Amino acid sequence: MTVKTETIQDRDHNAALRRDVKFLGNMLGDVLVHQGGHPLLDKVEKIREMTKSLRSNSDESIYADLKSEISTLEPPLRKQVIRAFAVYFHLVNIAEQNHRIRRRRDYQFQEESVKQPGSLENAVASLKENGVAADVIQNLLKTLSLELIITAHPTEATRRSVLEIHKRIATLLNSLDQPIHTKRERAELEDRLFNEVVILWQTDELRDRKPTVMDEVANGLYYFDETLFEVLPQIHQELEDCLQSNYPESEWQVPNFLRFGSWIGGDRDGNPNVTADITWKTLNKHRTLAVRKYKESLKYLRKRLSQSTKRVTVSDELLDSVRDEVSLLSKKERWQVEHEVYRCKLTIMLKKLDPQSPFGYNSSQQFSDDLKLIQQSVKLHHPKGYELKSLQKLIRQVELFGFHLATLDIRNHSGEHEAAIKEIFHSVKLARDYSSLPEEEKMKLLGDVLQDPRPLVSFKEDYSKETQNVLDVFHMIRSAHKEFGERSIEVYLVSMTQSASDLLEVMVLAKEAGLYRLHPDGRMESKLNVAPLLETIDDLIAGPKIMEQLFQLDFYRKHLEEQNNLQEIMLGYSDGSKDGGTLTANWKLYKAQQEIHDMAKQYSIRLKFFHGRGGSLGRGGGPLNRSLLSQPAETLGDGVKITEQGEVLSSRYGLYDIAYRSLEQAASTLLTAAAHVSNEAEQSDIRTNDWEDAMDQISAVSLKKYQELVFKDADFLNYFKQATPLPELGALNIGSRPMSRKGSERFEDLRAIPWVFAWTQSRQLLPAWYAAGTGLQSGIKDAANLERLQQMYKSWPFFRSTIDNLQMALLKADLMAAKEYLAMVDDPQAAERIFNDITAEYNRTKEILLHITGQTELMDHIPNIQESVRLRNPYVDPLSFFQVEVISKLREAGNDLPNEELLSEVLLTINGIAAGLRNTG
Repeated sequence: MTVKTETIQDRDHNAALRRDVKFLGNMLGDVLVHQGGHPLLDKVEKIREMTKSLRSNSDESIYADLKSEISTLEPPLRKQVIRAFAVYFHLVNIAEQNHRIRRRRDYQFQEESVKQPGSLENAVASLKENGVAADVIQNLLKTLSLELIITAHPTEATRRSVLEIHKRIATLLNSLDQPIHTKRERAELEDRLFNEVVILWQTDELRDRKPTVMDEVANGLYYFDETLFEVLPQIHQELEDCLQSNYPESEWQVPNFLRFGSWIGGDRDGNPNVTADITWKTLNKHRTLAVRKYKESLKYLRKRLSQSTKRVTVSDELLDSVRDEVSLLSKKERWQVEHEVYRCKLTIMLKKLDPQSPFGYNSSQQFSDDLKLIQQSVKLHHPKGYELKSLQKLIRQVELFGFHLATLDIRNHSGEHEAAIKEIFHSVKLARDYSSLPEEEKMKLLGDVLQDPRPLVSFKEDYSKETQNVLDVFHMIRSAHKEFGERSIEVYLVSMTQSASDLLEVMVLAKEAGLYRLHPDGRMESKLNVAPLLETIDDLIAGPKIMEQLFQLDFYRKHLEEQNNLQEIMLGYSDGSKDGGTLTANWKLYKAQQEIHDMAKQYSIRLKFFHGRGGSLGRGGGPLNRSLLSQPAETLGDGVKITEQGEVLSSRYGLYDIAYRSLEQAASTLLTAAAHVSNEAEQSDIRTNDWEDAMDQISAVSLKKYQELVFKDADFLNYFKQATPLPELGALNIGSRPMSRKGSERFEDLRAIPWVFAWTQSRQLLPAWYAAGTGLQSGIKDAANLERLQQMYKSWPFFRSTIDNLQMALLKADLMAAKEYLAMVDDPQAAERIFNDITAEYNRTKEILLHITGQTELMDHIPNIQESVRLRNPYVDPLSFFQVEVISKLREAGNDLPNEELLSEVLLTINGIAAGLRNTG
């Protein structure tokens, strides 16, 4: 085969993708014939053609025939047809991932002439071209920090077994893409691929039980094991190499600016299954994985570092180290060839990695010191400029992951802490009813306790189970610091923070466990960063005042000094959006950051904002790099944290190349944005005087429109529950957390995850766009106002990101399919009225977005995404039609006679639509 060299610009990007989709689709067709005969394939093809025809020609007769075809389909064939469309989307998603890898490799082949946008090479080269000096970048790197925190809610809707099959299919598809195979090798690869598609078809995609918290922990650790442990050090090394290449006159040592943390096993807000014991088990799992990975690396190095002291000179320090420690091993355990000193040392290190060993490492720093001892010795005899990258990578891994692997955040609801403090204060006669006190009195009382060295709690005290559980968590954290190191748990997050006392209550509880100590001589120790979570619109508005109250307290400032004058603040995207609509929520989040940042600057306090983004657009989702760009540039300097939700982990971190691309985009964006903060600051006056005023008005109008429907329309809640699969989602077994706080059916207690998931399933995606059109339209009174919004879109990253996310939401929403769900609502008139309002707002929003962007159609600026959604919709439509059909039958049957087979079909449609739209909650 002759390989033709072609530029990326010459290639039809999507030709190879279309080829893969067709190839996998045909393979699935063959599997359907093998497993269900030609009737199954014929039925799938007939329904597919009918829905495609309906898309291009809204003929009533086609619609009637399609409805008849679906309503008359009987089990078990109906279930097989549903599965066929769902499995098809799994294969399409794999093909699209493979295409991303293919495009990345295309750029790498031509990196001398064309650098891939969003790559580290492109970012560093751009800095160089724009005249950014090496010393400026050196200073930036000292403060640059991005922490990505994996969460378990929602967990991946797809089972782990199915994801493993996906990975094998992806690997085989990637292998087929290589032009070096013989005819026989290609045939073998295709046979293996067919077998995997067969196995995928024959594997049950539904969980038979809800995952436990430890199941979720195992799911999260899978990504560390498969990709992140390797990718993270490579990202740092790549940046270092790029800087060295572009700025050769400087010596570069890139600090560990990119890390991963986790909530899984530590997030107890509304999840009674997360106990202190579960968190301890989670930390043990983390350490076990880290130690296993290190042992694998040491064994690999031991194979390679076979140098003999008969041939090379090693350092005296290394020789002394081996001489001092060799007695720790029995003669049988030692490396038998004494002059292979590196192998002797690595064998000792393997023994010291055993956590149960009495002479093992007390800290990861000791392990790192041993590795650096070897590294310094190797430099004595190894050619300069040819470093052993495998040794350097292991050192970086130890610095990044330690023995804790991923820092675990602890989170709980402010109400839990208040209830515990109330009981404790009552028992020691500090307050009869703490909860009823005004905020000012609470603050004084808590401040007095925190400035008194004496403890409040006696170990003999008999508290309620709930209070004891809260206290147990803090004692567990102190024990974890001793056992796993202080990096194992650094931050305690307070959900639903509504006042300054919410944070001081946690500090009092930390004091009782010895995590916060005031010594008689005035010295203070504080081992836990207490962070508020500002979630609702009201909390975001109150945020600056809450934090300033704390910053004005001397003892709180001393506490922050122990945290290097860094205050972490988490911003919740989900509840704010559920509370006030996506446009208002995003604007209030932006303003809260600006206002808190400006206020903290007056107190010389650095801030790290923690963005609690969901995977879906209705919960602040979207590409990681675009999320970074949308934040106020001045807030990026002291570090950023962002949640990576369970639903996106497989698509971002399941494959090495995709994980690398996701993280390099984020790293390059952060570096570029931080380097241009000064340019961004030059625009701040424009934003303050004009653009921000416009956004204030747009947000206010949008909020009013949103709340008129969601909170003031008496029929809305019933419409939501009946016109979406909300009641059925609980049976999907996608997470250990209950769907609602307190088991309540009130809207206020419904979690944002099922709120968004249900709307996504019904194809309305209402939380991701509703009320934005009314708000934006209010900002256009004449041509000059429209021109202002167009300029905002062109020049303001926040506004551009907001508009682009709205475009994506409207493109994925489909009101033709959504209209089908009205048939499930008891009150047809109310359903029609609400749906007409949603439709009018959809059209209004689309029209104004096209005016602002100057586009003819939504997402014209990213045609590959536009094409992907356009091609997917006809295949999602049958699943929506089936979902309405089987949910209606299930609800007609009632709760008294649950039909497991019907429920199974409903859940299959939910899985299939989630795969088709690439979103859950």
